[in-house]
Amino acid sequence: MDRSPNLDIEELKMTREQYILATQQNNLPRTENAQLYPVGIYGWRKRCLYFFVLLLLVTMIVNLAMTIWILKVMNFTVDGMGNLRVTKKGIRLEGISEFLLPLYVKEIHSRKDSPLVLQSDRSVTVNARNHMGQLTGQLTVGADAVEAQCKRFEVRASEDGRLLFSADEDEVTIGAEKLKVTGTEGAVFGHSVETPHIRAEPSQDLRLESPTRSLIMEAPRGVQVRAAAGDFKATCRKELHLQSTEGEIFLNADTIRLGNLPTGSFSSSSPSSSNSRQTVYELCVCPNGKLYLSPAGVGSTCQSNSNICLWS
Repeated sequence: MDRSPNLDIEELKMTREQYILATQQNNLPRTENAQLYPVGIYGWRKRCLYFFVLLLLVTMIVNLAMTIWILKVMNFTVDGMGNLRVTKKGIRLEGISEFLLPLYVKEIHSRKDSPLVLQSDRSVTVNARNHMGQLTGQLTVGADAVEAQCKRFEVRASEDGRLLFSADEDEVTIGAEKLKVTGTEGAVFGHSVETPHIRAEPSQDLRLESPTRSLIMEAPRGVQVRAAAGDFKATCRKELHLQSTEGEIFLNADTIRLGNLPTGSFSSSSPSSSNSRQTVYELCVCPNGKLYLSPAGVGSTCQSNSNICLWS
């Protein structure tokens, strides 16, 4: 069955009207079924956020106040902190400083107008180590003693650097011009003493004494004892020996006196000799070397069978 052209036109009109109506309905706001969604933070979330922001602000203020208080108390400045000053040459400390832990420095010196004082309740120890950390030297100042442990200890003059005193495991060297011992007991040496010259101070006596043992002075080329302006005395309790193994004993003086020599007896047949006072004696020598005096006569009055030689 064929459709008429009039019906086709009406259908087209109806389709167009429906499209227009549908398009207008889509463009109009739908107020009936629409739902609103708010944008932002509301409720307990908003209160928590404000609380955290306020807490952060209070923390910043407290930190700022503490920083200002620390700077004020510690006396922080551009040059340093308190008595501590940072200079081009290093660190400068003024006043009394306390170190609770070890201090590692290259050099310590005081100001020109004040001394350097190191003080401790127990002891002060200065250590020196090599590049491997091994201890090479130690100086300890304690309450009872001052100890130095090193391979060699030296004391030098401040002006020319001349060696005054040095000590190591082998020897002790004193390089001063004069060694002065002011103790009442003098100097005590446990072993031998080697020196080219021993001299007392001006107007003072030099005394070498061994209270309980012998005093021995030896030299391969001779021992010389000289008193330029006084006497030389040798005193002993028992015997005084003068011995020369290869040479001689030489006494050179204007007057030689031998005191307290025993006097021997000599019987003379001359009657005048007994009446006159004897003033001249003859020095006699026994076979064993003992000396005695015998009254001088016209001839020799020494007798080998004298009682002095017999009982000596």
